[in-house]
Amino acid sequence: MESPKKLQDIKVAVDAVIFGYFDKKDLQILLIKRNIDPFKGGWALPGGLVLDDESVDDAVKRELYEEAGIKPDFLEQLYTFGNLGRDPRNRVVSVAYLGLVNPSYHELFADSDAEDAQWFSVNKLPSVAFDHKTIIETALKRLRTKIQYQPIGFNLLNEEFPFSDLENLYKTIVGQEIDRRNFRKKIMSYGLLNETNNVKKEGSGRPGKLFTFNKEKYKELEEQGFYFEIK
Repeated sequence: MESPKKLQDIKVAVDAVIFGYFDKKDLQILLIKRNIDPFKGGWALPGGLVLDDESVDDAVKRELYEEAGIKPDFLEQLYTFGNLGRDPRNRVVSVAYLGLVNPSYHELFADSDAEDAQWFSVNKLPSVAFDHKTIIETALKRLRTKIQYQPIGFNLLNEEFPFSDLENLYKTIVGQEIDRRNFRKKIMSYGLLNETNNVKKEGSGRPGKLFTFNKEKYKELEEQGFYFEIK
C-alpha cells in the first residue's frame, strides 16, 4: 500500500531588485540591513513573506514601502527562485521583481524588518544574504537586455534631462562605450523626446538643451506595433 503524499509546507516570499541612477555615477542597487535573524546585521534585497490576504504584487509594494519608504516608478516580475535550502528557516519560494527609480525623487526610510536602507554601486556591492547575489545577477542581465528594446531607462532620469545624461545612462547600464552619433540619430528618429526651453551648463562647453520623454506618444506608437530598439 502506497504511503499518503506529504502535504506541501511551502511559504511564498517576494524580493525586489531596485535599480537607481545618480547623474554621472555607477548604476545603483537598493539594499536593506536586516534587523532579524537569519543574517541579522547583513545586507539583503528588500522583501519578505506574502500575507494570506494579499497578491504578490501588493506584497512587494508593501515590503518596499515598509523597509525602504519607496514606491517604484517601474516594477515588474523578474523570475521565481525556489531552490532547496535558499532560506535556512523554511522551504521558501520567492517571486523576484525588477524595479527602477530615480533616487532624487525618493527619500529612503528604513522600518519594519530593516535597520537601514542604502544605495550601493553594482560594481561595489557588499556580501548579501540568502541567494540574493544570484537574484541580483539575474536582474542585471534582464535590465541590460530590456533597456535595448524598451525605453525603461527614462524612469531613472530626471523629468528634464540633457541628452548627455541619456547617453551616460545607457553606457553605464550596458557596461560599454556606445557610438554617440548613431545613438543620438536613432533616439531622435523615434520622435519620443520633446525639446524644452531650458538648458543645463556642463563643464566648459555651451549649455545643453533639456529634453523630456513623451510617454503618451510612446504608448500610442506601442499600440500600433512600434518596436523600440537600441543597438
